[in-house]
Amino acid sequence: MAGPVQSIERAAAILRLLAGGPRRLGLGEVAASLGLAKGTAHGILRTLQHVDFVEQDAATGKYQLGAALLHLGTSYLDVNELRSRSINWADALAARSGEAVRLGTPLEGQVLVVHHVFRPDDTLQTLDVGSLLPLHASSLGKVLLAFGTAPLATAVEAGLEAYTRHTLATREQLTRALADIREVGWAAEVQELSMGEAGVAAPIRGHGGLVVGAIGLSGPVERICDGQGNPRPSLITLLREAARAISRDLGATRW
Repeated sequence: MAGPVQSIERAAAILRLLAGGPRRLGLGEVAASLGLAKGTAHGILRTLQHVDFVEQDAATGKYQLGAALLHLGTSYLDVNELRSRSINWADALAARSGEAVRLGTPLEGQVLVVHHVFRPDDTLQTLDVGSLLPLHASSLGKVLLAFGTAPLATAVEAGLEAYTRHTLATREQLTRALADIREVGWAAEVQELSMGEAGVAAPIRGHGGLVVGAIGLSGPVERICDGQGNPRPSLITLLREAARAISRDLGATRW
């Protein structure tokens, strides 16, 4: 089988670099960040500019993401479609797990809860739809950070607030945790946002395998975790099955 196309990999790396920063970048900055020769970086940037995926500021000569790419990003998957495709699976997950289910997407450096299924018991619960959660201190947010749906730089620049003594409040701690999440395919928060509360989340993928959201279980730590404070494997299994099912409905062929 043919291997990956190097020029496309480099173009994708440049787009990720531009997407992950709060400012425009010059040719030299792009080349140095990715270990490319200036001529190579310039050729790729010129091509991306030709298809409107990148724009160059006339005054400074620096580059930023282009309007065409931003349009693709916002139109790629409507939040309403994500929610509508997930509702039945989220309801089933709540019923099978006995825990509350939330669906999240990134919004302005935070996690927007777009769907929430109450825990199926008689306890008093508050609807979380429309609420915003921190990326670094929620399992939903960590999934979005780990798989590049939300930029890490934005979260770091906003400040990694320590909500509890368990919160990952440094870039080094968070970076290590995100690498582990990519390895195992799911994320956890154990008393990181609120003492006594825990959650687990898994990525939802769309066409091409891109992560477009996250689905998670949340509740009291003694329900989500075992006696050692680790998320219960049975809940992880149910969660990942639901995430895969939603991803299939959205057109993902792998996850």
